[in-house]
This record gives sequence, C-alpha cells and structure tokens, in this order.
Amino acid sequence: MKINQHHAWPLTTEDAIAIQESLRDQVIRSDKIKQPVQYVAGVDMGFESNGTISRAAVAVLSFPDLQVIETSLAYRPTAFPYIPGLLSFREIPAVLDALEKIQITPDIILCDGQGIAHPRRFGIASHLGVILDMPTIGVAKSLFVGQHDQLPDTKGSWKPLIHQGETIGAVLRTRTGVKPVYVSIGHQISLTTAIDYVLSCTPKYRLPETTRIADKLASAR
Repeated sequence: MKINQHHAWPLTTEDAIAIQESLRDQVIRSDKIKQPVQYVAGVDMGFESNGTISRAAVAVLSFPDLQVIETSLAYRPTAFPYIPGLLSFREIPAVLDALEKIQITPDIILCDGQGIAHPRRFGIASHLGVILDMPTIGVAKSLFVGQHDQLPDTKGSWKPLIHQGETIGAVLRTRTGVKPVYVSIGHQISLTTAIDYVLSCTPKYRLPETTRIADKLASAR
C-alpha cells in the first residue's frame, strides 16, 4: 500500500496537541466509501523490550465473509511516550510501516481506539484516516470521554455517546450480554454507517474480526 507524505512526528506534548488542532477540521464525517466494499482491515499495536520497540500489525480481511487475505508486521523504536489523548503519535509511525508492506489496499480500516470520541475530536482513527485519505472507524474497548444512556443487553443495541452537547460516537452492543464497544467516526464515514460495518465485522465475538486478528499478531499470541 502506498503511503503519501505525512507531517513530521513531534517530540513534545505541545507540538502534538498543535498538530491535532490543526488537522481535526480535515476530518470528514460523511460517507465517502468506495462501493462495493471488498476488503476491511484492522490495525493494532504491541510493544516489546519494556515499551522501547513498537510492534504494529495489519490484518486485511475479505468483506463480507471476513476471511484473512493478508497480514503484515512492522517494528520500530518507540519515539513518543504513553500519554492518554496522544496515543496516535506513539503508534501511527509503526502502523504506517506495516500498512506500507501490504499489497491490497483496504476499503475501510477499523482501528483499536478512538476516532472523534476524543477531547480534541482527533483520536488515532481520525489521525490515521486523514493521513491516508481513506475511510476509518474507531472501535475502542473502553470509554474515553462522554456519557450515554443505559444500553439494552441485546446485540445491535446502541446509544449515542455525548460530550459537551455533541454526539461523538456510540456505545454499541456487539454481543448479547457482553460488554459493549465504543464506536466513533474516524474519517470519511458517518456514525450510522460505521456502526453497520462494525456489526458486520463482529459475527461471533465482542470485537470485530479485524481487531481480533490484528491484536493476536501485535501481541504475538
């Protein structure tokens, strides 16, 4: 997959926040997905040597049957500290390395993390989508910011995730009686479409197949 030029990677918190604030208005919150969708991908991260080495994984699956078509791994020294709200600066450089290795360009990338469900509306899914100029979805395992109403236990149930009076995502039940996930727009996709694709990618487990497979690769499990 060809990676176009991207911004320089900052070394300070102040510079990272400035980049988020300068790029967040580029996020497109409507559907720009090429049809038909044939491939979906998941990206995830692991770390080795006490966090000094980043291990990025990409898994490309066919859609809608969700068969693994291609995977890749990339390693690089970790150059940015762990700071909540700035994880994209720690993780995306290695993720781009892994994406550059794949031959098939996916139609949508599902990220293990937030999109606009972020204090500055620019989590890792949005950051990656803007860099790549392609549709991305944030699918997080835990709540970062926002509140929501009580969610029914049945699969497919969802409620808006609200922060400062704005709908920034959805809390979504992907499996009956199991903890929900937190879905948000990354880039070039609407929230309702993002929810539909997340549900289509979670036929059996709590997490999308894209995330489960990428996580196994990134964690060497």
